Amino acid sequence: MSEELLRLSKRMSELGLCSRREADEWIARGWVRVDGNVVSELGTKIYPSQKVTVERQAAAEQSKRVTILINKPMGYVSGQAEDGYQPAVVLVKPENRWPDDPSPEMFHPTQLRSLVPAGRLDIDSVGLLVLTQDGRVAKHLIGETTDVDKEYLVRVEYTKPGKLPDSDLKKLNHGLWMDGKPLLPAKVRWQNDDQLSFTLREGKKRQIRRMCDMVGLKVVGLKRVRIGKVKLGDLPVGQWRYLRPDERF
Repeated sequence: MSEELLRLSKRMSELGLCSRREADEWIARGWVRVDGNVVSELGTKIYPSQKVTVERQAAAEQSKRVTILINKPMGYVSGQAEDGYQPAVVLVKPENRWPDDPSPEMFHPTQLRSLVPAGRLDIDSVGLLVLTQDGRVAKHLIGETTDVDKEYLVRVEYTKPGKLPDSDLKKLNHGLWMDGKPLLPAKVRWQNDDQLSFTLREGKKRQIRRMCDMVGLKVVGLKRVRIGKVKLGDLPVGQWRYLRPDERF
């Protein structure tokens, strides 16, 4: 069976070398070789069996890219400013760095360049938000094939008489549909009388609030406390720290 040609940038992303955007940057700079030959034309297509290598400058630049963890307060949006609300990235400044950040990394304004959220957190939700310059981190957390789970603590009020039936708790774990598709199985359990823990492997817009609404629960507080193996921990609201080299999502 003959091989299908693929865009070089897509193949580089598949190989885990970088994100597609980074691939285009590196190609334009002449930092990418296919079968030993420099390729500098954007949109170039190759066969999957061809060998792709990158120059050391690319790896060096990638190693300088930072990933920042922030405890997002209520009232900030994850990404672009909207409706008069500021993006969480405006909080990334020296005076808001967590004094107990164990990372030896020094802050520099260039770290704000291309610093984008890897996943969203609603304006009325708080907790762990990841901002990164590294396309590999973004792809790992929000790519189509991601299996990184995220944990939330959710304070709720039941809007019907009595308490939430066990059958509805089971539905929250598995059985609900959203936007015409079944939701992936979740782990939902009571932490105490008015707080649930949600662990999800997907992140549809306002998913937890919509799930709760389907079974008569009103969300009164939502906090993300973990993404993969990385926990919010003691990071104070409105402060940030660097992802340590030894930490992996």
